[in-house]
Amino acid sequence: MGVEKLSLLSTTNLAVLAQANNKCSSRKHVCWRSSTTPFHLQRKPISWSVLCGFMLFGLGLISLLTGHMVSDLEWYSHRRSLYSTMDGSYRAPIDVWKSQYSKYYYGCSVRGRAYAPAVPEWMSNGYLLIGTSGGLNQQRTGITDAVVVARILNATLVVPELDHHSYWKDDSDFIHIFDVDWFISYLAKDVTIVKRVPDKFMRSMEKPPYTMRVPRKSEPDYYLDQVLPILLRRQVVQLTKFDYRLANNLDNELQKLRCRVNFHALRFTKPIQELGQIIVMRMQKMARRFIAVHLRFEPDMLAFSGCYFGGGEKERRELGEIRKRWTTLPALGFSKDTYLYVASGEVYGGEETMQPLRDLFPNIYTKEMLAEEELKPFLPFSSRLAAIDYIVCDESDVFVTNNNGNMAKILAGRRRYMGHKRTIRPNAKKLSTILAGRHQMDWDTFAKKVKSCQRGFMGEPDEMRPGRGEFHEFPSSCVCKRPYVDEELSKEVYRSPKLVAINLTAKAYSSSNGIRRGRT
Repeated sequence: MGVEKLSLLSTTNLAVLAQANNKCSSRKHVCWRSSTTPFHLQRKPISWSVLCGFMLFGLGLISLLTGHMVSDLEWYSHRRSLYSTMDGSYRAPIDVWKSQYSKYYYGCSVRGRAYAPAVPEWMSNGYLLIGTSGGLNQQRTGITDAVVVARILNATLVVPELDHHSYWKDDSDFIHIFDVDWFISYLAKDVTIVKRVPDKFMRSMEKPPYTMRVPRKSEPDYYLDQVLPILLRRQVVQLTKFDYRLANNLDNELQKLRCRVNFHALRFTKPIQELGQIIVMRMQKMARRFIAVHLRFEPDMLAFSGCYFGGGEKERRELGEIRKRWTTLPALGFSKDTYLYVASGEVYGGEETMQPLRDLFPNIYTKEMLAEEELKPFLPFSSRLAAIDYIVCDESDVFVTNNNGNMAKILAGRRRYMGHKRTIRPNAKKLSTILAGRHQMDWDTFAKKVKSCQRGFMGEPDEMRPGRGEFHEFPSSCVCKRPYVDEELSKEVYRSPKLVAINLTAKAYSSSNGIRRGRT
């Protein structure tokens, strides 16, 4: 892909440039001054300026060939390895802390030029009420899709209601977790959002408002065909249990709207944000970089947790022997002195469950350990506690999850959007086979197998492809590639004094022979 570009400084390209100059002799508007007499029949004396120009240019070529041949080859080799790694044909060692290719990508969710402004409240098709469902991050997906549905319907969105009746039994409202004024103002160009239905509509509409539940993963056409007619007739419609009720694959502008909502508009309240940052700073004060581990210890998740599962003294003895032989977790390259922040609710089995992980990584911390006093006002509210964990996990150098739940997906998508920060999700299917046979291999073999099976699960940019997985986890429409080839070539040219000197001599030579720049 980039071989022709990358060999810009090679002798072959210099020859091509020379040939191009010869060809340009026939193009009056580009290169040489027009002349009715062929160049070889002209008998004008050669001026000293022309002769000096040739000499300087020749010296520049010699300097290039002798002084830069090795560095040029090394640079070419480096760029070749970059291209071959990016397209998957060559596998370089993975840095467990940071992707070396993340700098070539950035989050891009700007509205397109043809994007229509939001419909004013008085011109909208009615008011859309949303009842979310599940825990904090499941509700977050519902809020994100609610904004998109309001856009599809040309409806005025009423600030969504959070779920108070789920397993987590949290009676927090939207204003207790998210900055509602920021939410409304940030999305003002996309959708009109109000805090409540105006009184005149409240008095005239049926009580409670017309309620309906749409099927999961419904296409935009479903909302236009089934929901819009009811909204136009009744002016107020409530959609209940609103989680994953919108199709995964949408038009690019709607996908970018999802990103603006999820990654920008849904900002936590000031108290939550401040405490989250306090915990982040306390982790960073202890260690230059740290890992955030999101643990889910429901029974169906325990199979891949790597912890003690009640197997008696025999299992304890086996785990102890493994720890003696494998003194670092090290399969992926993290050392024993790595600092871990564990984001979790109440762990099944308590400290006994956590002990094997603590033996491998003694520097384990939780929000309760780092902010015991500051955390007390938040303790009765599971969603607010989850929001604090979300902040610390988002700010961590590496995020590791033992599951593929809502928080894991949402954070993985955000970290990709915010610069492809290292995000590791165990390849459970392959790892289970490796772990089952761990007693039949030495550490080096085990580590090699783990690293091999984790390719594609390390948060690298090339893992994200249009249509892969949930959009909240793989926001492909909202991640753009930088023009890294031109950027790197420019840096290399300007970094070399000799190349600058050659460029200047070439300009002097051009000037002395009347070369003019023109449009190509």
